[in-house]
Amino acid sequence: MSKDDFEYHARAAGASSNMGGESRPEQHAGLPFVVPADTAAVFSDTACEFAVRLIGMALDEDGPDLTSLGIFPPEEESRAYIVAKERTLVVGLPLISLVLAVIGMKPDSWTAEVKEGSLVEKGTVVARLHGRTMELLKAERVILNLMTHLSGVANLTRSYVERLEGTGVRLLDTRKTLPGHRYLEKYAVRVAGGVNHRMNLADMLMIKDNHIDAAGSITRAVEALRGRYSPCPPIEVECRDEAEVREAVACRPERIMLDNMGVEQLSVVLPLIPREMEAEISGGVTLETIRELALSSRERPADFISVGRITHSAPSADFSMKMERNI
Repeated sequence: MSKDDFEYHARAAGASSNMGGESRPEQHAGLPFVVPADTAAVFSDTACEFAVRLIGMALDEDGPDLTSLGIFPPEEESRAYIVAKERTLVVGLPLISLVLAVIGMKPDSWTAEVKEGSLVEKGTVVARLHGRTMELLKAERVILNLMTHLSGVANLTRSYVERLEGTGVRLLDTRKTLPGHRYLEKYAVRVAGGVNHRMNLADMLMIKDNHIDAAGSITRAVEALRGRYSPCPPIEVECRDEAEVREAVACRPERIMLDNMGVEQLSVVLPLIPREMEAEISGGVTLETIRELALSSRERPADFISVGRITHSAPSADFSMKMERNI
C-alpha cells in the first residue's frame, strides 16, 4: 500500500502522490522507539508521529486497567484474534504493530490473516495476537477503534468510487477529518480507490468564498498570492457562479472548484474551464447525486468530485477482539 508523501505540482495539483509501495527497513521517525517495518512501509514519518500521539492520547484516556490488573498475574500470557462481524474492507492492520510498539510489546506479537484493504465476509478472522494478557487487553480498544473507523471510511469511499466507474471522474477527499486522524483517514480513502486532496493548508493555496469577499475579488486574491510567494504553490479557486468561473479562468489557477452547483449550472460552466486547468465539483454531493454530477457535461467533464462525508460521516465497520486462554 502506498505511503502518504505528496508531490504537488501544476498538473493534478493537490491530487497526486508517489504511489510506490516499496517496503523499507525499520527507521526512526523522531520518536522514542523504532517504528515497526510494516507501519513505516505504509505511512510517512509525519503520519507515524501523528499516529503515535493519537495512540498515546487514547491510552491516556483509558488510564490504568484496574480490572485486568486485579485479575491477571503480570506474566500471564494469552492469545487473541480479531474477527469481522460484518462484510467489510479491512483497513488499519499496519497500525496494530504501532499500537503494540507504543504499549511496549514486540511488533511480531501478531500476524495478519488477510491482506490490508481486502474485502472479507462476516466471521473472517483478520488478525491473531499473542502476549501478556494485560497488554493485549490494554491494546484491544485502541486497535479496534482505529480499525473500525478506518475500515468504515474505506467502505463509504468505495461506495462513492463505484458510483463514478466509467465516468473518468476521480473521487477526492477533503480536510473535513477528525482532529489528529487526517493522515490515517486519507490513507483509508486511498486504500478504497479515492484520491487525496491537500493534506494541510500549505500543500495547496485554496481561495474560498471568505477570502474572495475579504480581498474584494478573485483577481485581487490571486494577485496577492502570486506577489507573496515565489515560486507560488498551486492555486485553487472556489467559484459560486458563472461570473466567478469566468474571472477565475482569466487568472489561470491550477484548479477551479465549482461549489454547490447543480447539473444544469455545471453543464454551462464546465465547458468554460480549459482542459489545462483542473475542474473540481464540490458541495453537498451524495451517493444518489454523484454520478449525475459527474455526467453533467459530456463536452468537458470534471476532473474530480470532492466529498467531505467519506471521512466526517462514515459509519464504523464492526470488528471484535476475542481472547483465548493461556498460550
